[in-house]
Amino acid sequence: MSLKDEFQAAVDGAQQISSRPSNDDLLALYSLFKQATVGDATGKRPGVFDLKGRAKFDAWAARKGTSADDAMTSYIALVTRLRG
Repeated sequence: MSLKDEFQAAVDGAQQISSRPSNDDLLALYSLFKQATVGDATGKRPGVFDLKGRAKFDAWAARKGTSADDAMTSYIALVTRLRG
């Protein structure tokens, strides 16, 4: 199975996580997914009153320079741990 196939299986599997992950884990899932599929964060950082958008953008921006393959591998490992 290729890395992209494993990543897609993990994306599908993330929908089946039995209990709600912590906010830190949710931010990690979001940022790894975005880094794997889009690349480095682009655009403007959300405003000070958009706390959720700002947290998501900051988590994604913190992954700057991470390759798509590394982000996919980390995403797969995190979903595997959360489904454990």
